Amino acid sequence: MEGPYSSGATAAFREVGLEGPTKHVAIVSVVSNQPQVRLQMEASLRTRRSAGVVDRLRRPGRSPRRTSEKWLKRIRRMRRRHRSWGSRKLRARLVKEYKGQRVPAVRTIGGWLKRLKLNRRVRRRSRRGPQMSLGELTAAARSNQVWTVDFKGWFRTQDGHRVEPLTVRDLHSRYLLSIRLLPDQRWEPVRRIFLRLFGRYGYPRVIRVDNGGPFGSKGPAGLSRLSAWWTVLGISVEFIAPGHPEQNGGHEQMHRVMKAETTRPPSRNRRAQQRRTDRWVGVYNQVRPHEALGQRAPAEVYRPKAQRRRNEILKYPRRWVVRRVRSNGQIKWQGRKRFVGEAFVGYPVGLKPGRKKWAIYFGRLLVGELWERDAGGMRPAKYARRR
Repeated sequence: MEGPYSSGATAAFREVGLEGPTKHVAIVSVVSNQPQVRLQMEASLRTRRSAGVVDRLRRPGRSPRRTSEKWLKRIRRMRRRHRSWGSRKLRARLVKEYKGQRVPAVRTIGGWLKRLKLNRRVRRRSRRGPQMSLGELTAAARSNQVWTVDFKGWFRTQDGHRVEPLTVRDLHSRYLLSIRLLPDQRWEPVRRIFLRLFGRYGYPRVIRVDNGGPFGSKGPAGLSRLSAWWTVLGISVEFIAPGHPEQNGGHEQMHRVMKAETTRPPSRNRRAQQRRTDRWVGVYNQVRPHEALGQRAPAEVYRPKAQRRRNEILKYPRRWVVRRVRSNGQIKWQGRKRFVGEAFVGYPVGLKPGRKKWAIYFGRLLVGELWERDAGGMRPAKYARRR
């Protein structure tokens, strides 16, 4: 007998053209010469009418090979006694303790450790990529050679809204190019601000930032989506050493003056605070003397240089292999998908062939290596600046 009905009952259903026992009287009359089948059907129909038609579980009522409860207790007890042991060591010890008994397999023990949440996560050590050293920070000798960029510490206006001041300054002339009060530090609004600045003042040769977002990241070469975009435009990105704000000391000093003169107390809302900050920027650039400039104002020293808008194009040598980075930060190489970094999404990267490894370049910047023997992603390059 298979299922709730015998083969005779199944034949009866097919004969009357029904998929279920909706017309039990007709079916019972068809199989009236089979009393056992009739009794089965009547009992099943009564049960279904009282409980409603529901799907039955497909899991078998009995699993002979299922791990017994006693073995689960033994596995749990031994694992808690030896927390660093894996399934192989646990099975070897169980075999010695319970000689002659059928001990569960290594894979079965591992599966139960996972279900009981007693397994330990093994942290895979990432393979080390190329270690690169950086030279000294660029000393600005003219306008638009180095821009310094940072987010001043956030504060709240009187209406309770958070304000994140983005500040951009020319290093040579101390000229404040922009202070925009933003609600957060997302990179897309920052990118739009820099598009306007590039159109008005031209492109700097270097942009100096700290390692925090949205300027830097923990990814390859420390680049983020924003700093990768600057790199595509041909701008060199200089990161100061982590924990060394004095490497951008002039910018930090400007922040202290700005805080003292514009935020104590703060304005009633962000729009009023922006108007107040704009007036302060005008005084800072046009009126305020600077000792480092011979008591001249920054506007007397700064010389903007308008330029045509640059195209976002990356070119590589002909013998290199070029791959465009997908939306998940991966490229396809040698039939497999390899992760290179989310900062490069939408841009092409160049693969320079070598012996058993390929160097990955983003423009002229080495960002990592792909080794043929590695099954995973790229080994990211790490850059460290001499202090």
